[in-house]
Amino acid sequence: MLDTDSRTAWQLFQLNWLPIVAMGSLLAFGLPATGLSLEPVAYGITLAIAALLIAIAYRHQLAKGELADPKLVFSLGTIGQVMLTCAIVGPLSYVAGKMNWPLQDDALLAIDRAFGLDPEPIVSYVNDHPWLADLLARGYGLIKWPLLAIPVVLTLTARHVRLQVFMLAMSLALAVTIAISAMVPAIGTYYGLQLSAAHFPEINTMVYAGQLRDILALRDGSLHELRLFFLSGIVSFPSFHAASAVLYMWALWPVRGIGGIAAALNLLMIAATPVIGAHYLVDLAGGIAVAAASIWVTKFYVERLGRTSVSATPVPAPVWQPSLAE
Repeated sequence: MLDTDSRTAWQLFQLNWLPIVAMGSLLAFGLPATGLSLEPVAYGITLAIAALLIAIAYRHQLAKGELADPKLVFSLGTIGQVMLTCAIVGPLSYVAGKMNWPLQDDALLAIDRAFGLDPEPIVSYVNDHPWLADLLARGYGLIKWPLLAIPVVLTLTARHVRLQVFMLAMSLALAVTIAISAMVPAIGTYYGLQLSAAHFPEINTMVYAGQLRDILALRDGSLHELRLFFLSGIVSFPSFHAASAVLYMWALWPVRGIGGIAAALNLLMIAATPVIGAHYLVDLAGGIAVAAASIWVTKFYVERLGRTSVSATPVPAPVWQPSLAE
């Protein structure tokens, strides 16, 4: 990787291990401390696939050196880091939830209402329009696919630094989101409104049912084993669906033909979050703020890294100018 862009991206790729290792360490200590455990088969398979992709990326880089293909290194390496991060943060959110701080549904609902944004009329409107409920249900599920698509799209378009900024910003946003959620736990709008899911028959409330089940089981001590592929999104404030939508839009915006489509789909995901994810509207504001701050911090660091690299690199003398050694 001879060009400056790829070298900077490689530095950032290495830096991305810091939040991953930090969150992994918290998970390793948090599981036994809270009495939780991981179902080993699914977790082991996921870690093995991630490790294989990362090993291929590092093996190619070490073998080829300056001639390494950045598309191969950053696509496979970043997908491996994404898989590893997701395998860590899901269980880590349960460890954070196990702290059993007082539920804040009443406070979050009060904030929504203070701004004139009562969630009940919004959900009722969607329930009265089944086509809209179906559209939002589809939009809410869009959170998964960009995690694999973004590394591929950005490497194919040679946006290697942007990919690593996205990865680092996403890791920071996840860490901040989980930390805040431990102190501001909540179940969701239907719980805050004291309405059962059956009150809105046209809305897919499976997501809410899963988070209600797991949060209550965590708090009463009946949940012990975490099955990776069956974990629910138990984080309410701030909403990581909203945060991820901002991160995805930022990552893909410069890509011609894709940026506009990505923006529209992610705006749909944000619109679906209060209804399908049973999030308070203040959850969305918190998630958007966390994502924006994470992107700003990461970009600020990259700009400083770039200035440091330039100032530390000797400026070569023009070919027509004899060097001092001559």
